[in-house]
Amino acid sequence: MKKTRIVEAYLGEYGSGKSENAVNRAVFLREQGRRVTLADLDTVEPCYTLRPLKTELEEIGIEVLAWETGQVTGWGEAGTILHPAVRWVLYREGDVIIDSGYGTAGAKILNLLEGVSTSPELQILAVINTARPATATVEDIIDHVRSLGRVDGLLNNTHRGEATTVELIQAGARKVTAAARELNLPVVATAVMFDLVPLMGTQDCCGNPLRPIKRFMPRAFW
Repeated sequence: MKKTRIVEAYLGEYGSGKSENAVNRAVFLREQGRRVTLADLDTVEPCYTLRPLKTELEEIGIEVLAWETGQVTGWGEAGTILHPAVRWVLYREGDVIIDSGYGTAGAKILNLLEGVSTSPELQILAVINTARPATATVEDIIDHVRSLGRVDGLLNNTHRGEATTVELIQAGARKVTAAARELNLPVVATAVMFDLVPLMGTQDCCGNPLRPIKRFMPRAFW
């Protein structure tokens, strides 16, 4: 049976966990034996990207379209440019996961991709962390998502790093689900660290499926 192709772009406010969820999604799909390309579309934050993870992820079979650190030495905090291969990523075979930049600026960068308006598989997902000030309330989430332009679904990634609790995640699930209903969008999942999954089961309190994740991004500075 032919596998359904998965093409997902992850957007979100600063600190939402969009990159973490993009990386974890790519790793999960690769562990299922799927062909996966992970594209770094983050030109907003030049010092906190997928570059430091490139070798690690390629060793498990993920094709990573990103600059290598040695290629950008000297660029500093001034900014970065799109890796040439990323422009055509939607035409790659297999699954495609895109880590876009944060905020409205990151959302607009998606328009640089060839085929973004015509791809039948592309799903644009907004990652929401209700522990961040910009998305702390249902009204804030709604305003934020509307500012991003096209969004096809929400992902609850409410956390406070090592201080994350089940209660915090569930409170976030309720807010994200309420916002999703107002926006007429699905909640694709609630992201949960692996060690908390046994305390929650397979769904959050609103019936959204759980997505177990582990932390990669603390190693992703420069």
